[in-house]
Amino acid sequence: MIGLRTAIAAGGLTLAIAAPALAHHSFAMFDQRKVMTLEGTVREFQWTNPHSFIELDVTTGGKVQRWAIELNSPNNLTRQGWKRTSLKAGDKISVRIAPLRDGHPGGLFLDLRKADGKVLDSGLPKDGTPVNVPQV
Repeated sequence: MIGLRTAIAAGGLTLAIAAPALAHHSFAMFDQRKVMTLEGTVREFQWTNPHSFIELDVTTGGKVQRWAIELNSPNNLTRQGWKRTSLKAGDKISVRIAPLRDGHPGGLFLDLRKADGKVLDSGLPKDGTPVNVPQV
């Protein structure tokens, strides 16, 4: 009976350790073979874990569409020169992304240029080379 209890405890411990890894997704939801450029106004910059986000208002044909752009974690962005104050609501930017595969208005951040010419980067390839995608 001790063997069964040990096996159950070991299984529970394994699940507890693996849970954080299972909660994190790959970048498979993004079409990293495509690069899109969007021009818009920052609606909100979310400096949050596990990923920061830019909510961007893009005007096309007289209509405003909100785009959700996923960035790296604040920890990694800080190492790339970002600060919590790097973007603010109202900033005009040109941003390159790998779009969502499902066509919804969102994508994976590649880099951006602010109105003053300052460039902020992701460190990811800009040539359509996928990263963090399971190889089949």
